[in-house]
Amino acid sequence: MTSPEGPSAAGDGARVAPSPARRSRRGRVDWRKHLEIAVLSGPAVVLFVAFVIFPVVMAAYYGFFKWKGYGPPTEFVGLQNYVTIFQDSTFIDALQHNGFILVMSLVIQGPFAVGLALLLNQKMRGRSLIRVLIFVPYVISEVIVGTGWSLMLQTNGAVNDLLTKIGLESWTVDWLSNPDVAIWSLMIIISWKYIGFAVILFLAGLQSIPEELFEAAAIDGASYWQIQRRITLPLLGPTIRIWAFLSIIGSLQLFDLVYIVWGQYVAATAGTSTMATYMVVNGRNAGNYGFGNAVAVVLFVISLVIALTYQRFVLRRDTEGALTEGKK
Repeated sequence: MTSPEGPSAAGDGARVAPSPARRSRRGRVDWRKHLEIAVLSGPAVVLFVAFVIFPVVMAAYYGFFKWKGYGPPTEFVGLQNYVTIFQDSTFIDALQHNGFILVMSLVIQGPFAVGLALLLNQKMRGRSLIRVLIFVPYVISEVIVGTGWSLMLQTNGAVNDLLTKIGLESWTVDWLSNPDVAIWSLMIIISWKYIGFAVILFLAGLQSIPEELFEAAAIDGASYWQIQRRITLPLLGPTIRIWAFLSIIGSLQLFDLVYIVWGQYVAATAGTSTMATYMVVNGRNAGNYGFGNAVAVVLFVISLVIALTYQRFVLRRDTEGALTEGKK
């Protein structure tokens, strides 16, 4: 006869605790898993700390000094470098140029790249060749691109010479030095250089959309433009948002093309300077590395704030949709 306090009662009101052998075996499995994660991710973490975190910390440290780039920094100036940055109208102009480039890159490249991707997603003769030709500028070195465009856009360059020969001499302008035109010349160069990346990215997104959706919509009587507006663009949304994020960060950190085409002195007067060119001109080239590090910290903070804000309000729907852990 079984007592009320026997196994049946215990089974009804309480869970049986795992045996010590099972607990020790589970502990060994967890320890092995943690060791595997540490071994596999350790080198990447070390490299990230050494080449990303440590330089940022050191830049923040040197930003509090007036430092010439060699020897230990000794002339502590506190926040004076940062005060000088935001009181300098040249930096404010560079910040505004970055903002203009950011907005216009999204406005110009986005719709144009989506249109090209939709066109090249159709079956047509020479489609592969056209895709390659559109993507070629993206893989060309910035030095080659900047040098080539600077030669073509000079006052006596190929662009003005072509306009003169076809009877449009009144359209010839100083593409590089005129402040009213130079920023648009920069936008032409940037769009020509980077639109191929956007097109390829959007083509990859279009390939992931099932053809059955288009066929079902066509059977229901939807027109081509209704299909693109109701099906293609919404399903292409995550790809567009990722591209926009990359374009925003690239616009904030733009340096090479501006520095190659306009140099260190013309960029500010032509209205094409950026925060990165300002950092190099007033930091390294001026022999004031402490000030340059302070500008780098400001650029890093601005980029970080914009990236986190974009992540919080724009990319959140995509990241939440991709995470399945913890969902029931």
